[in-house]
Amino acid sequence: MATGTKIKTYYEGAWHDGDVSVMKAADHGAWLGTTVFDGARMVNGLTPDLEAHCARINRSAQALMITPTVETDDMVEMVREGLKGYDKTDAIYIRPMYWALAGDELGIVPLKDATGFAISLEQIPMAAPGAATTLTRTRFRRPVLEDNVVNAKAGCLYPNNARMMVEARSKGFGNALVADAIGNVAETASANVFMVKDGEVFTPVPNGTFLAGITRARHMKNMRADGIKVHETVLGFDDFHAADEVFLSGNMMKVTPVKAFDDTQYQIGPITRRVREMYWDWAASGRG
Repeated sequence: MATGTKIKTYYEGAWHDGDVSVMKAADHGAWLGTTVFDGARMVNGLTPDLEAHCARINRSAQALMITPTVETDDMVEMVREGLKGYDKTDAIYIRPMYWALAGDELGIVPLKDATGFAISLEQIPMAAPGAATTLTRTRFRRPVLEDNVVNAKAGCLYPNNARMMVEARSKGFGNALVADAIGNVAETASANVFMVKDGEVFTPVPNGTFLAGITRARHMKNMRADGIKVHETVLGFDDFHAADEVFLSGNMMKVTPVKAFDDTQYQIGPITRRVREMYWDWAASGRG
């Protein structure tokens, strides 16, 4: 069942209305999970960082040994063509996808130049500006490169994220604050994370256990241009309990305020509000 509505699918050289079937039962992606995707957004007719998202899926494909078949600029044009079928008031989730079609003689290693490609466009509303979430700890951790393809936005990573989310929800929270393999905070089950202390912003340093997101980088650039000090550093759970503000960063909702981490409560503070304001000001500037 699809997450969104008003779906359009690009497959085999053309745009189709609806949620089109694209993968066969014997495809390597269906059998062994060799799938990658990326996500961008159209909001108010704006598509911030669309090119960066289209470029990243090609890097993700290479990390899973899937041969990318669409150049970044061509992918951007495909997406823009598909978006012409929507109103500017529609909030659209843009999801290009690759998967391997076949494997070697044992079936395990993807064959070179045997690649499936599709783009899914779905209307998924943005969260209201005041919508916030809550965090708790989880027993599940982020893998490392020796364990999994953490250098890709790969579908096979998401069952672990789902375990984190289900555990958090079973405890009455909206999301999980997740540790890396040695116990430092990495991100949440669905997004990168920032905390604010005494007017300065801190975020986990990229250490190869999580994707340092495109939207995360955009927020950091905007904050630094605004004179806000931003630190990428090692953070523990106690740092988040001591924070003044916490917010999440991801393509789906861009900025999500956090109002609690276990029994620690937060206000939606001035830095969080400013980060959201700067993001949409930048997007409207046409520089994305």
